[in-house]
Amino acid sequence: MYDDAKVMAFSAFHDLLVTPEVRMNAQEQYEELIRLADGFEAKGIINLDERRSLIEVATVVYTRVVEGAGEGT
Repeated sequence: MYDDAKVMAFSAFHDLLVTPEVRMNAQEQYEELIRLADGFEAKGIINLDERRSLIEVATVVYTRVVEGAGEGT
């Protein structure tokens, strides 16, 4: 059961990471990804290190999007 919950959590995170909701800007997407990671850790689905890793990934993607927007892409 625990492993299924973790797989589902990582899948939900990945889905939002690669396909943000309609009309969701980069900041909203980032905030939702952080909220998901926090919630997964609070529920005991992931541990603190896994939460940190998810936040790192979200931050890298957010930074790339913001930098790309500044370059006109």
